[in-house]
Amino acid sequence: MAAISVVIPTLNEAMNLPWVLRRMPSYVDEVVIVDGRSLDSTVEVARALRLDVVVVSEPHAGKGFAVRAGLSAASGDIIVMLDADGSMDPQEIGWFVSPLQHEFDFVKGSRYVTGGGSEDITLLRSAGNRALTGLANLVLHSNYSDLCYGYIAMRRECLQILELESEGFEIETELIVRAARAGLRIAEVPSNELTRISGNSNLHTFRDGWRVLRTLARECVGWEAPTAGARPESLRRVKYRYPSMFFPHIPTDPATVLGLVAGE
Repeated sequence: MAAISVVIPTLNEAMNLPWVLRRMPSYVDEVVIVDGRSLDSTVEVARALRLDVVVVSEPHAGKGFAVRAGLSAASGDIIVMLDADGSMDPQEIGWFVSPLQHEFDFVKGSRYVTGGGSEDITLLRSAGNRALTGLANLVLHSNYSDLCYGYIAMRRECLQILELESEGFEIETELIVRAARAGLRIAEVPSNELTRISGNSNLHTFRDGWRVLRTLARECVGWEAPTAGARPESLRRVKYRYPSMFFPHIPTDPATVLGLVAGE
């Protein structure tokens, strides 16, 4: 059985992390928290909820730095990336892992395939995402349905092939573009994006859209894939059923978690 690692970048997510970690399936072997200098009790909450959690401190600001640090620290045969804000449900991890245990190398979530959806995306962001996805498919000769969504899983061997370099939010685009250009066997699985539990999103529609477009252009012109390219494959809805533990999708006071561990 392949070992599964989950990488979660965090920055002041102490009120959101309890829901995420409590929804983590029992078959996940390792959870890697990459903390970007949080000012709250994010790290303490993570250690209280999961005694074997791996905590990586990332001094540099930027999601790209955090993701790269987490991928380097992960020891599993299969590595899953998800956000700490409660917008990505860990109970969906099985949908991502199953194709990797067969013929696929790289699996990404999609809010647009049958069974997927979003409680959070605005009409403007959705229109921008569809436009960028169409452009990416045109230049990559690919068949993606959702470019700007960072719920991703891959085989460990992919890390050496992808040669990740990005420092910020654009690392998600870099991952997806390089996976296509490297000829990895790619699957899309449905994912339901939830609203962020608490706090403010760091997304900025126009700024981040421009960064995605710039990264797409840079990758198509400036990166030479170490493998022969091939058209990505698209995997449509596969029904999975897992025991679902219910935890209210609401902010959690970190003091309640830390108090339970201390025996108060």
